[in-house]
Amino acid sequence: MPTNSKQPRVAIVGASSLRGKELKLVLEERNFPMSDVVLLDEPVAAGTLTEAGGEPAFIRALDENSFEDSQIAFFTGSPLDAESNWQAAQRSGATVIDLTGALLRSGKATSWIPSLESVLLPRPGAKAEAAQAAATASAAAGRGGSSEPPIPYASPGPGTIIACSVAAGLSKFSPLRIAIVLYVPVSEREQTGVDELESQTTNLLSFRPIDQTVFGTQVAFNLVTALGETTKPSLIDIRSAIIENVKHCLGGRAPVPAIQVVQVPVFYGYAFSAYAEFAGPVPAEHVETALLPLGVRAVGAEDTPPSNLSVVGESEIHIARPEADPSVANAVWLWGVADNLRLAAVNAVRIAEELVAEPKIQ
Repeated sequence: MPTNSKQPRVAIVGASSLRGKELKLVLEERNFPMSDVVLLDEPVAAGTLTEAGGEPAFIRALDENSFEDSQIAFFTGSPLDAESNWQAAQRSGATVIDLTGALLRSGKATSWIPSLESVLLPRPGAKAEAAQAAATASAAAGRGGSSEPPIPYASPGPGTIIACSVAAGLSKFSPLRIAIVLYVPVSEREQTGVDELESQTTNLLSFRPIDQTVFGTQVAFNLVTALGETTKPSLIDIRSAIIENVKHCLGGRAPVPAIQVVQVPVFYGYAFSAYAEFAGPVPAEHVETALLPLGVRAVGAEDTPPSNLSVVGESEIHIARPEADPSVANAVWLWGVADNLRLAAVNAVRIAEELVAEPKIQ
């Protein structure tokens, strides 16, 4: 990829992961203004031949010097990689954007969903964060200012983005309650989850014993709300993390919905069913209109409702037309699906685009 010194150098940690591959693809498709992209991963993946910007590229082993000259570092692999290496990225002057959830859990990053800023008031402390980031960029450019490292940003997972989008969009109607059931695909556990579902499906059809290493239970042809006792993170852990992330992202600016998670036997696509109840009548078309500015696409009344297959490669959350509940007054149901890998990657890239445009990164 040709080098342009006026554009940031980007590092992707976990480049061989499903999230890493999707992120690289989104950066290229959105023509993100970068001079170069460095693909990093654990030693076992080092030397893997791939491509970047249409040219051959090798994945490099991750070490202390991997972030030299990088202005943005995306962490897309394991939480352990993020926990162990984000400070090295900061010491090199890079702004960290974490997709693993590790830094948000440890309180070292601030979560950001750019698509919600049009309907939510500024998060408390947002101006201070922006001022610190701007001062850091100024200092890095030799213009004086703060020597503090750039603030790490957490780009939430698809479950958090979906729940926050629904809650933020409906907040204008002052809902009495919102409840969301999230249907989690196996690709949220990376390639190992995809491989185990495929293996379980094949073996069950052949009447052979099934592997349960990843999920600790049968996922193929099954819906479960609990996994094996030794499986980490458990569905309870995932649910708790999503709830905490939603609280952090909304920051009291919109009601936090009740959330349940279900593991489903699909490879890709994060589906959800949402219920909202209001004090008075809210036409279904008004509910739909409120969600559209938040990266949500509604299918036509005569179109087939969205599915895991129909959203492949799509950047938005797709919803069917909201339906009034036939037995509860002033209540509506929503059905929606998003490409889980694409939704998370696009949000992370949008964070980087905002940082470059302000500019906090030069």
